[in-house]
Amino acid sequence: MDRIGDLTLFLRVLDLGSITAGARSLGISLAVASQRIKRLERSLGISLLHRTTRKLRATAEGTLLAEKGRRLIEELADLTGDLRQSSADITGTLRVTVSASFGRQHISPLLPEFLRRHPRMRLNINFTDLVMDLVSTGFDLAIRIGKLDDSGLVARRVAVNRRVLCASAEYLRRHGVPSRPDDLAEHNCLVLVGSRGPQDVWTLSHPKQRDIRIRVGGSLESNLGEALRDAALAGLGITMHSTWHVGDDLRSGRLKVVLPEYPPAETAIYAVLPRRNLTPPRVRVFVDFLTEHFGDHPPWDRLRRAKSAAMS
Repeated sequence: MDRIGDLTLFLRVLDLGSITAGARSLGISLAVASQRIKRLERSLGISLLHRTTRKLRATAEGTLLAEKGRRLIEELADLTGDLRQSSADITGTLRVTVSASFGRQHISPLLPEFLRRHPRMRLNINFTDLVMDLVSTGFDLAIRIGKLDDSGLVARRVAVNRRVLCASAEYLRRHGVPSRPDDLAEHNCLVLVGSRGPQDVWTLSHPKQRDIRIRVGGSLESNLGEALRDAALAGLGITMHSTWHVGDDLRSGRLKVVLPEYPPAETAIYAVLPRRNLTPPRVRVFVDFLTEHFGDHPPWDRLRRAKSAAMS
């Protein structure tokens, strides 16, 4: 008995709303399709469809079969596709959503190389700081930074996310250099606003102390990291930034690290994808590609450490 074929037909009938439409889409007759649906019901010992003269809908058991069966069919398609592509170029369209600033600075420059490696693939990249629902929007994966909310998604770390407190030399000359975390209360601190409000409690780490939590505030809050960076460059105050965001400014001396003995806690940069038993090859090769280029020693940190070593 062709259980997979019968299940595929059942799903097609539900999607198209009638056995006639499902049969037509698969190139079989209505009589054959009806027989196969009945055969599937007999083999399972349950009714899958409520049939009326005007409407066809799934029973409770049919709904459960459709939910689990659809995942099975998708995973089988991914598996067979993976096997077929083991000796050929990976094909298909990969849809990715990525943090706008990080994506523009560090992922966009890599895309030509990725497409040269996989010339039969197509990329659809959405640059946004909105957290997109991957399932409802149809994205294959998202690149997200920092702590992840609990969800039914799968996360794979592709890079470490180191952060620093920083300010311009002009600001530090005018207002003094903080020597301990409590000094931040006397400084103009520029605060990022996230989806849960101002991130005005900064958590700093020290090898000989517990994590230190300091509430800060100042004359500027923004949901846009670039606005805080611009303000820091203009000498307005102290801000917290990821090194991927201000690496060039630190290397050039436009910004100086503040309280280097008390760095903010490290987080990570993740590839996040819908939970499934099999990862499509197009997704796997892209995540592997990013991990290869970033990882625990990403280029923005390698360059910063190299300059520090040369100056010591």
